Amino acid sequence: MRLVFAGTPDFAATALKALLSTDHTIVGVYSQPDRPAGRGRKLQPSPVKQVALDNAIAVFQPESLKTPEAQQELADLQPDVMIVAAYGLILPEAVLALPAHGCLNIHASLLPRWRGAAPIHRAIAAGDENTGITIMQMDKGLDTGAMLLKTSTAIESTDTGGSLHDRLAELGGLAIAEALNQLEKGELSGEVQNDEQACYAHKLSKEEGHIDWTQSAVTIERLVRAFNPWPGTFTDLEQQRLRIHEATATDEHSQKPAGTVIRREREGIDVACGTGTLRITRLQLPGSRAQSVNDLINGGKHLLLPGQELN
Repeated sequence: MRLVFAGTPDFAATALKALLSTDHTIVGVYSQPDRPAGRGRKLQPSPVKQVALDNAIAVFQPESLKTPEAQQELADLQPDVMIVAAYGLILPEAVLALPAHGCLNIHASLLPRWRGAAPIHRAIAAGDENTGITIMQMDKGLDTGAMLLKTSTAIESTDTGGSLHDRLAELGGLAIAEALNQLEKGELSGEVQNDEQACYAHKLSKEEGHIDWTQSAVTIERLVRAFNPWPGTFTDLEQQRLRIHEATATDEHSQKPAGTVIRREREGIDVACGTGTLRITRLQLPGSRAQSVNDLINGGKHLLLPGQELN
């Protein structure tokens, strides 16, 4: 089939690479316009654009797909299917109707759970035991289209937003290849979503990473994992902002106020929470790199001592 692919970040680039190994022809790739990045703030191609350039595929980067010119440009490619993965632009109904078989979306959750922008992180933060990939027939709603194919994976107790992202990216590539295989054979059919089971995965904000020590240790641990590597979690000690990279929850109960450092040992720094205790094992001081608590102690830093309060 003739495919058009639309995506921007690494998650989408992984799927594009998977499609390149199939027998289908990718006649065009859509990605968001280049953005400034790095110290020099030079314009940088997106991961998806870079994959397309490396494979001599035509790249299109319209600011919007709502104009007649952009829609005609897409129509001229005569796609059988348009594959969409974390593209970042709204597809108007006219675009959804252009390909012979419509537009298929690679969504990183088991729909209808976690519609929206940040399904990977929200699944970890909520304590979900499983997540996965849903190949969905796109419609005018937000992740509301018919579900065509699902593949699941367990969320491990050690999973971070980064590790789960990478695993789901690989699953997304496998899933879309299988969905296209079934589509060619006429075996792909859709299942209507139950809107009553849907929940919304709001876009992440940096401020959400500010730890509320009155929450349970389990809740905070999930947040630390979900927001690693981005946007990260943090807490304040007097005038210093400390970034928490790794932590584990324990059942230990303390009479100390939430946010109070209970003990500081080489294995970790224990902090009282609303329920339970959080053991911080890896953190980052202002102007420094992330380090283990053992390295912090070896460096002679007199921080996070018993009795000090975090907020």
